[in-house]
Amino acid sequence: MASAGKRPIQFEDDDDREHIKRHRRVSIQRDRDPDEAGLLLVQLLLRCAECLAVDNFSDASRILPDILELSSPFGSSVQRVGAYFADALSSRVIASYIIGKSPPLSPPTLPPSLWKSHYQKLLAALQTYNSITPMIKFSHFTANQAIQQAVDGADHVHIIDLDIMQGLQWPGFFHILASKPRKLKSLRITGLGPSVDLLNSTGLRLAEFAAALNIPFHFHAVEGKIGNITQIAQLKIRIGETIIVHWMHHRLYDITGSDLGVFRLLKSIKPKLITIVESTQGLSDGGFLGRFIGALHYYSALFDALDDGSAPESVERHTVEQQLFGCEIRNILAVKKGEGEVEMWAKVMSGLGFRRVSLGGNAAAQASLLLGMIPWRGYSLVEENGWLKMGWKDLPLLTASAWQTPDLDLLP
Repeated sequence: MASAGKRPIQFEDDDDREHIKRHRRVSIQRDRDPDEAGLLLVQLLLRCAECLAVDNFSDASRILPDILELSSPFGSSVQRVGAYFADALSSRVIASYIIGKSPPLSPPTLPPSLWKSHYQKLLAALQTYNSITPMIKFSHFTANQAIQQAVDGADHVHIIDLDIMQGLQWPGFFHILASKPRKLKSLRITGLGPSVDLLNSTGLRLAEFAAALNIPFHFHAVEGKIGNITQIAQLKIRIGETIIVHWMHHRLYDITGSDLGVFRLLKSIKPKLITIVESTQGLSDGGFLGRFIGALHYYSALFDALDDGSAPESVERHTVEQQLFGCEIRNILAVKKGEGEVEMWAKVMSGLGFRRVSLGGNAAAQASLLLGMIPWRGYSLVEENGWLKMGWKDLPLLTASAWQTPDLDLLP
Protein backbone atom coordinates (compact mmCIF):
# COMPACT_ATOMS: atom_id res chain seq x y z
CA MET A 1 0.00 0.00 0.00
CA ALA A 2 1.41 3.38 -0.90
CA SER A 3 1.27 6.38 1.40
CA ALA A 4 -1.17 9.20 0.68
CA GLY A 5 0.36 11.63 -1.79
CA LYS A 6 3.29 9.27 -2.42
CA ARG A 7 1.74 6.52 -4.51
CA PRO A 8 4.38 4.92 -6.77
CA ILE A 9 3.87 5.47 -10.51
CA GLN A 10 4.98 3.32 -13.45
CA PHE A 11 7.19 5.14 -16.00
CA GLU A 12 7.64 3.92 -19.56
CA ASP A 13 8.22 6.77 -22.07
CA ASP A 14 9.94 10.15 -22.57
CA ASP A 15 7.03 12.03 -20.99
CA ASP A 16 7.51 9.91 -17.91
CA ARG A 17 11.19 10.81 -17.80
CA GLU A 18 10.26 14.50 -17.84
CA HIS A 19 7.83 13.79 -15.01
CA ILE A 20 10.69 12.39 -12.93
CA LYS A 21 12.91 15.38 -13.76
CA ARG A 22 10.15 17.78 -12.70
CA HIS A 23 9.71 16.02 -9.39
CA ARG A 24 13.46 16.17 -8.79
CA ARG A 25 13.56 19.93 -9.47
CA VAL A 26 10.71 20.50 -7.03
CA SER A 27 12.50 18.35 -4.47
CA ILE A 28 15.78 20.24 -4.85
CA GLN A 29 14.08 23.63 -4.54
CA ARG A 30 12.23 22.52 -1.43
CA ASP A 31 15.39 21.31 0.33
CA ARG A 32 17.88 24.17 0.26
CA ASP A 33 20.32 22.29 2.49
CA PRO A 34 20.16 18.62 1.32
CA ASP A 35 22.58 17.35 3.99
CA GLU A 36 20.62 18.93 6.82
CA ALA A 37 17.32 17.74 5.37
CA GLY A 38 18.71 14.23 4.92
CA LEU A 39 19.89 14.07 8.52
CA LEU A 40 16.49 15.27 9.75
CA LEU A 41 14.75 12.66 7.59
CA VAL A 42 16.82 9.84 9.08
CA GLN A 43 16.13 11.14 12.61
CA LEU A 44 12.39 11.21 11.93
CA LEU A 45 12.45 7.69 10.50
CA LEU A 46 14.20 6.43 13.63
CA ARG A 47 11.73 8.25 15.91
CA CYS A 48 8.80 6.75 14.03
CA ALA A 49 10.33 3.28 14.25
CA GLU A 50 10.88 3.71 17.98
CA CYS A 51 7.19 4.51 18.39
CA LEU A 52 6.11 1.48 16.37
CA ALA A 53 8.47 -0.76 18.33
CA VAL A 54 6.33 -0.12 21.42
CA ASP A 55 3.00 0.00 19.52
CA ASN A 56 2.71 3.77 19.99
CA PHE A 57 0.75 4.26 16.78
CA SER A 58 -0.65 7.70 17.59
CA ASP A 59 2.79 9.34 17.86
CA ALA A 60 3.99 7.42 14.82
CA SER A 61 1.02 8.81 12.88
CA ARG A 62 1.99 12.36 13.83
CA ILE A 63 5.59 11.87 12.66
CA LEU A 64 4.77 10.30 9.29
CA PRO A 65 3.55 13.52 7.54
CA ASP A 66 6.92 15.16 8.25
CA ILE A 67 8.72 12.13 6.83
CA LEU A 68 6.57 12.22 3.71
CA GLU A 69 7.26 15.93 3.27
CA LEU A 70 11.03 15.36 3.27
CA SER A 71 11.06 12.19 1.15
CA SER A 72 10.44 11.50 -2.52
CA PRO A 73 10.83 8.41 -4.75
CA PHE A 74 12.35 10.76 -7.36
CA GLY A 75 14.84 12.70 -5.21
CA SER A 76 18.29 12.11 -3.79
CA SER A 77 19.37 8.73 -2.47
CA VAL A 78 18.34 9.51 1.11
CA GLN A 79 14.99 10.97 -0.06
CA ARG A 80 14.23 7.84 -2.05
CA VAL A 81 15.16 5.55 0.83
CA GLY A 82 12.94 7.66 3.08
CA ALA A 83 10.01 7.37 0.66
CA TYR A 84 10.00 3.57 0.64
CA PHE A 85 10.55 3.25 4.38
CA ALA A 86 7.75 5.78 4.92
CA ASP A 87 5.51 3.64 2.72
CA ALA A 88 6.29 0.54 4.82
CA LEU A 89 5.80 2.39 8.11
CA SER A 90 2.51 3.86 6.87
CA SER A 91 1.25 0.40 5.95
CA ARG A 92 2.07 -0.81 9.44
CA VAL A 93 0.24 2.13 11.06
CA ILE A 94 -2.83 1.75 8.83
CA ALA A 95 -3.00 -1.97 9.58
CA SER A 96 -2.84 -1.22 13.30
CA TYR A 97 -5.97 0.93 13.08
CA ILE A 98 -7.79 -1.78 11.13
CA ILE A 99 -6.94 -4.75 13.35
CA GLY A 100 -6.03 -2.91 16.56
CA LYS A 101 -2.46 -4.18 16.83
CA SER A 102 0.73 -4.69 14.81
CA PRO A 103 0.05 -6.31 11.42
CA PRO A 104 0.60 -10.03 10.86
CA LEU A 105 3.84 -11.53 9.62
CA SER A 106 2.89 -11.80 5.96
CA PRO A 107 1.08 -9.29 3.74
CA PRO A 108 -2.38 -10.32 2.50
CA THR A 109 -2.32 -13.05 -0.14
CA LEU A 110 -3.16 -11.82 -3.63
CA PRO A 111 -5.77 -13.66 -5.74
CA PRO A 112 -4.14 -15.98 -8.32
CA SER A 113 -4.95 -13.67 -11.25
CA LEU A 114 -3.35 -10.66 -9.54
CA TRP A 115 -0.44 -12.68 -8.16
CA LYS A 116 0.65 -13.84 -11.64
CA SER A 117 0.67 -10.24 -12.90
CA HIS A 118 2.58 -9.12 -9.79
CA TYR A 119 5.09 -11.95 -10.23
CA GLN A 120 5.69 -11.05 -13.89
CA LYS A 121 6.44 -7.45 -12.85
CA LEU A 122 8.95 -8.71 -10.30
CA LEU A 123 10.67 -10.84 -12.94
CA ALA A 124 10.87 -7.89 -15.33
CA ALA A 125 12.32 -5.70 -12.57
CA LEU A 126 14.92 -8.37 -11.75
CA GLN A 127 16.03 -8.39 -15.39
CA THR A 128 16.41 -4.62 -15.20
CA TYR A 129 18.34 -4.94 -11.94
CA ASN A 130 20.68 -7.42 -13.61
CA SER A 131 21.40 -4.86 -16.36
CA ILE A 132 22.30 -1.93 -14.10
CA THR A 133 24.30 -3.55 -11.26
CA PRO A 134 26.69 -6.52 -10.90
CA MET A 135 24.82 -7.97 -7.90
CA ILE A 136 22.87 -10.70 -9.70
CA LYS A 137 25.80 -11.45 -12.01
CA PHE A 138 27.95 -12.04 -8.94
CA SER A 139 25.32 -14.39 -7.52
CA HIS A 140 25.07 -16.44 -10.71
CA PHE A 141 28.76 -16.51 -11.48
CA THR A 142 29.89 -17.51 -7.99
CA ALA A 143 27.32 -20.29 -7.63
CA ASN A 144 28.08 -21.61 -11.13
CA GLN A 145 31.81 -21.83 -10.36
CA ALA A 146 31.14 -23.83 -7.19
CA ILE A 147 28.66 -26.12 -8.95
CA GLN A 148 30.89 -26.87 -11.90
CA GLN A 149 33.67 -27.94 -9.50
CA ALA A 150 31.24 -30.17 -7.60
CA VAL A 151 29.98 -31.97 -10.73
CA ASP A 152 33.41 -32.41 -12.32
CA GLY A 153 33.64 -36.03 -13.47
CA ALA A 154 29.92 -36.74 -13.04
CA ASP A 155 27.85 -38.31 -15.82
CA HIS A 156 24.34 -37.46 -14.66
CA VAL A 157 23.64 -34.17 -12.91
CA HIS A 158 20.37 -33.02 -11.32
CA ILE A 159 20.11 -29.39 -10.17
CA ILE A 160 17.20 -28.40 -7.93
CA ASP A 161 16.64 -24.63 -8.08
CA LEU A 162 14.42 -23.60 -5.19
CA ASP A 163 13.20 -20.41 -6.93
CA ILE A 164 14.23 -20.53 -10.55
CA MET A 165 12.24 -17.50 -11.79
CA GLN A 166 13.40 -16.97 -15.41
CA GLY A 167 16.43 -19.22 -15.10
CA LEU A 168 18.86 -16.42 -15.98
CA GLN A 169 21.68 -18.19 -14.16
CA TRP A 170 21.73 -21.41 -16.14
CA PRO A 171 22.72 -20.43 -19.72
CA GLY A 172 26.08 -19.34 -18.28
CA PHE A 173 26.41 -22.73 -16.58
CA PHE A 174 25.57 -24.44 -19.85
CA HIS A 175 28.46 -22.61 -21.51
CA ILE A 176 30.82 -23.82 -18.76
CA LEU A 177 29.70 -27.41 -19.34
CA ALA A 178 30.03 -27.09 -23.12
CA SER A 179 33.63 -25.92 -22.76
CA LYS A 180 34.64 -29.07 -20.85
CA PRO A 181 36.34 -31.89 -22.78
CA ARG A 182 34.34 -34.48 -20.79
CA LYS A 183 30.65 -34.18 -21.61
CA LEU A 184 27.67 -34.95 -19.40
CA LYS A 185 25.38 -37.81 -20.34
CA SER A 186 22.40 -35.97 -18.87
CA LEU A 187 21.57 -32.70 -17.14
CA ARG A 188 18.25 -32.18 -15.43
CA ILE A 189 17.02 -29.06 -13.70
CA THR A 190 14.03 -29.12 -11.37
CA GLY A 191 12.74 -25.58 -11.04
CA LEU A 192 10.35 -24.52 -8.28
CA GLY A 193 8.17 -21.42 -8.36
CA PRO A 194 4.67 -20.04 -7.80
CA SER A 195 3.36 -20.40 -11.39
CA VAL A 196 3.54 -23.60 -13.43
CA ASP A 197 2.87 -21.65 -16.65
CA LEU A 198 5.85 -19.39 -16.10
CA LEU A 199 7.97 -22.36 -15.00
CA ASN A 200 7.19 -24.17 -18.25
CA SER A 201 8.13 -21.06 -20.24
CA THR A 202 11.45 -20.97 -18.39
CA GLY A 203 11.97 -24.65 -19.15
CA LEU A 204 11.40 -24.14 -22.86
CA ARG A 205 13.93 -21.30 -23.02
CA LEU A 206 16.53 -23.33 -21.16
CA ALA A 207 15.94 -26.34 -23.41
CA GLU A 208 16.65 -24.15 -26.46
CA PHE A 209 19.91 -22.91 -24.92
CA ALA A 210 20.96 -26.45 -24.06
CA ALA A 211 20.11 -27.80 -27.52
CA ALA A 212 22.22 -25.09 -29.18
CA LEU A 213 25.20 -26.32 -27.13
CA ASN A 214 24.45 -30.05 -27.62
CA ILE A 215 23.78 -30.62 -23.92
CA PRO A 216 21.34 -33.46 -23.15
CA PHE A 217 18.85 -31.56 -21.02
CA HIS A 218 15.49 -32.06 -19.34
CA PHE A 219 13.48 -29.58 -17.28
CA HIS A 220 11.03 -30.53 -14.55
CA ALA A 221 8.62 -27.87 -13.23
CA VAL A 222 7.32 -28.05 -9.64
CA GLU A 223 4.73 -25.45 -8.68
CA GLY A 224 4.99 -24.63 -4.98
CA LYS A 225 7.54 -24.29 -2.18
CA ILE A 226 10.27 -26.76 -1.33
CA GLY A 227 9.42 -26.78 2.39
CA ASN A 228 5.85 -27.86 1.65
CA ILE A 229 6.83 -30.92 -0.40
CA THR A 230 5.83 -34.04 1.49
CA GLN A 231 6.98 -36.69 -1.00
CA ILE A 232 10.53 -36.77 -2.37
CA ALA A 233 9.09 -38.46 -5.46
CA GLN A 234 7.78 -35.03 -6.53
CA LEU A 235 11.39 -34.07 -7.31
CA LYS A 236 11.87 -37.15 -9.55
CA ILE A 237 15.34 -37.95 -8.24
CA ARG A 238 17.03 -40.87 -10.02
CA ILE A 239 19.65 -43.30 -8.79
CA GLY A 240 23.15 -42.36 -9.93
CA GLU A 241 22.51 -38.64 -10.23
CA THR A 242 24.81 -36.04 -8.71
CA ILE A 243 22.36 -33.74 -6.94
CA ILE A 244 22.93 -30.02 -6.52
CA VAL A 245 20.58 -27.64 -4.68
CA HIS A 246 20.70 -23.93 -5.48
CA TRP A 247 19.01 -21.34 -3.30
CA MET A 248 19.07 -17.65 -4.21
CA HIS A 249 17.31 -16.09 -1.27
CA HIS A 250 15.43 -12.79 -1.32
CA ARG A 251 12.58 -11.13 0.57
CA LEU A 252 10.18 -10.42 -2.27
CA TYR A 253 7.94 -13.31 -1.19
CA ASP A 254 8.18 -16.55 0.79
CA ILE A 255 10.31 -18.94 -1.25
CA THR A 256 10.49 -22.01 0.94
CA GLY A 257 7.35 -22.48 3.03
CA SER A 258 8.09 -24.63 6.10
CA ASP A 259 11.69 -24.00 7.23
CA LEU A 260 11.86 -27.33 9.06
CA GLY A 261 10.50 -29.03 5.95
CA VAL A 262 13.33 -27.54 3.89
CA PHE A 263 16.08 -28.88 6.12
CA ARG A 264 14.50 -32.31 6.48
CA LEU A 265 14.18 -32.59 2.72
CA LEU A 266 17.80 -31.51 2.19
CA LYS A 267 18.89 -34.15 4.69
CA SER A 268 16.82 -36.80 2.89
CA ILE A 269 18.05 -36.14 -0.64
CA LYS A 270 21.70 -35.65 0.46
CA PRO A 271 22.84 -33.30 -2.33
CA LYS A 272 26.54 -33.21 -3.11
CA LEU A 273 26.43 -29.41 -2.83
CA ILE A 274 24.02 -26.71 -1.65
CA THR A 275 24.74 -23.19 -2.87
CA ILE A 276 23.12 -20.23 -1.13
CA VAL A 277 23.22 -16.56 -2.14
CA GLU A 278 21.53 -14.11 0.21
CA SER A 279 21.53 -10.50 1.32
CA THR A 280 23.87 -9.61 4.17
CA GLN A 281 21.52 -7.87 6.59
CA GLY A 282 21.70 -7.89 10.37
CA LEU A 283 17.92 -8.01 10.67
CA SER A 284 17.29 -10.39 13.55
CA ASP A 285 18.94 -8.47 16.39
CA GLY A 286 16.94 -6.26 18.73
CA GLY A 287 13.40 -6.98 17.54
CA PHE A 288 11.60 -4.53 15.28
CA LEU A 289 13.85 -1.54 16.01
CA GLY A 290 17.05 -3.52 15.45
CA ARG A 291 15.66 -4.93 12.23
CA PHE A 292 14.60 -1.46 11.10
CA ILE A 293 18.05 0.03 11.72
CA GLY A 294 19.76 -2.88 9.95
CA ALA A 295 17.45 -2.57 6.96
CA LEU A 296 17.84 1.22 6.80
CA HIS A 297 21.63 0.89 6.77
CA TYR A 298 21.53 -1.88 4.16
CA TYR A 299 19.12 -0.26 1.72
CA SER A 300 20.82 3.12 2.06
CA ALA A 301 23.95 1.44 0.67
CA LEU A 302 21.96 -0.23 -2.13
CA PHE A 303 20.37 3.07 -3.15
CA ASP A 304 23.78 4.77 -3.10
CA ALA A 305 25.16 2.03 -5.34
CA LEU A 306 22.33 2.51 -7.84
CA ASP A 307 22.91 6.28 -7.74
CA ASP A 308 26.54 5.77 -8.71
CA GLY A 309 25.73 3.82 -11.85
CA SER A 310 22.52 5.53 -13.03
CA ALA A 311 21.44 8.89 -14.37
CA PRO A 312 19.37 11.05 -11.94
CA GLU A 313 16.21 10.57 -14.04
CA SER A 314 16.77 6.85 -14.69
CA VAL A 315 13.48 5.03 -15.26
CA GLU A 316 15.30 1.71 -14.86
CA ARG A 317 16.55 2.62 -11.41
CA HIS A 318 13.09 3.78 -10.34
CA THR A 319 11.59 0.48 -11.54
CA VAL A 320 14.10 -1.54 -9.50
CA GLU A 321 13.62 0.56 -6.38
CA GLN A 322 9.83 0.52 -6.60
CA GLN A 323 9.23 -3.09 -7.65
CA LEU A 324 12.05 -4.82 -5.76
CA PHE A 325 13.49 -2.75 -2.92
CA GLY A 326 10.17 -1.22 -1.90
CA CYS A 327 8.57 -4.68 -1.80
CA GLU A 328 11.41 -6.13 0.29
CA ILE A 329 11.35 -3.21 2.73
CA ARG A 330 7.60 -3.66 3.29
CA ASN A 331 8.04 -7.39 3.89
CA ILE A 332 10.94 -6.91 6.28
CA LEU A 333 9.09 -4.35 8.39
CA ALA A 334 5.90 -6.43 8.38
CA VAL A 335 7.42 -8.93 10.82
CA LYS A 336 6.26 -8.37 14.38
CA LYS A 337 8.72 -8.96 17.21
CA GLY A 338 8.86 -12.64 18.08
CA GLU A 339 7.08 -13.72 14.87
CA GLY A 340 9.72 -15.31 12.67
CA GLU A 341 12.63 -12.89 13.01
CA VAL A 342 14.69 -12.83 9.83
CA GLU A 343 18.03 -14.61 9.96
CA MET A 344 20.76 -15.40 7.47
CA TRP A 345 20.21 -18.91 6.17
CA ALA A 346 23.94 -19.60 6.07
CA LYS A 347 24.10 -19.11 9.86
CA VAL A 348 21.12 -21.42 10.32
CA MET A 349 22.77 -24.08 8.13
CA SER A 350 25.93 -23.92 10.22
CA GLY A 351 23.97 -24.21 13.46
CA LEU A 352 22.21 -27.34 12.22
CA GLY A 353 25.47 -29.08 11.41
CA PHE A 354 25.63 -28.62 7.63
CA ARG A 355 29.28 -28.65 6.54
CA ARG A 356 30.66 -25.52 4.94
CA VAL A 357 32.44 -25.87 1.60
CA SER A 358 34.98 -23.12 0.96
CA LEU A 359 34.39 -20.81 -1.99
CA GLY A 360 37.99 -19.66 -1.82
CA GLY A 361 40.55 -20.53 -4.43
CA ASN A 362 39.28 -20.71 -8.00
CA ALA A 363 35.74 -19.49 -7.24
CA ALA A 364 37.09 -16.42 -5.43
CA ALA A 365 39.65 -15.74 -8.15
CA GLN A 366 37.01 -15.96 -10.87
CA ALA A 367 34.63 -13.68 -8.95
CA SER A 368 37.43 -11.15 -8.48
CA LEU A 369 38.15 -11.28 -12.20
CA LEU A 370 34.47 -10.65 -12.96
CA LEU A 371 34.44 -7.66 -10.61
CA GLY A 372 37.44 -6.19 -12.42
CA MET A 373 35.69 -6.46 -15.79
CA ILE A 374 32.44 -4.70 -14.90
CA PRO A 375 31.96 -0.98 -15.70
CA TRP A 376 30.74 -0.10 -12.20
CA ARG A 377 33.16 1.06 -9.51
CA GLY A 378 32.80 1.12 -5.74
CA TYR A 379 31.94 -2.56 -5.33
CA SER A 380 34.17 -4.79 -3.21
CA LEU A 381 34.76 -8.54 -2.84
CA VAL A 382 35.90 -10.20 0.38
CA GLU A 383 36.53 -13.86 1.21
CA GLU A 384 35.72 -14.64 4.84
CA ASN A 385 35.88 -18.14 6.30
CA GLY A 386 35.12 -19.67 2.92
CA TRP A 387 32.21 -17.32 2.19
CA LEU A 388 32.36 -14.72 -0.56
CA LYS A 389 30.87 -11.33 0.22
CA MET A 390 30.16 -8.62 -2.33
CA GLY A 391 29.72 -5.14 -0.94
CA TRP A 392 29.41 -1.48 -1.70
CA LYS A 393 32.33 0.57 -0.33
CA ASP A 394 33.21 -2.24 2.10
CA LEU A 395 29.65 -2.71 3.42
CA PRO A 396 28.70 -6.36 2.62
CA LEU A 397 25.52 -6.63 0.54
CA LEU A 398 25.47 -10.23 -0.71
CA THR A 399 26.95 -13.41 0.72
CA ALA A 400 27.57 -16.59 -1.29
CA SER A 401 28.19 -19.85 0.57
CA ALA A 402 28.26 -23.58 -0.21
CA TRP A 403 27.30 -26.51 2.00
CA GLN A 404 27.10 -30.27 2.29
CA THR A 405 24.59 -32.26 4.32
CA PRO A 406 25.60 -33.11 7.92
CA ASP A 407 26.95 -36.44 9.08
CA LEU A 408 24.96 -36.20 12.31
CA ASP A 409 21.23 -35.55 12.53
CA LEU A 410 20.92 -32.26 14.44
CA LEU A 411 17.46 -31.42 13.09
CA PRO A 412 14.62 -31.18 15.63
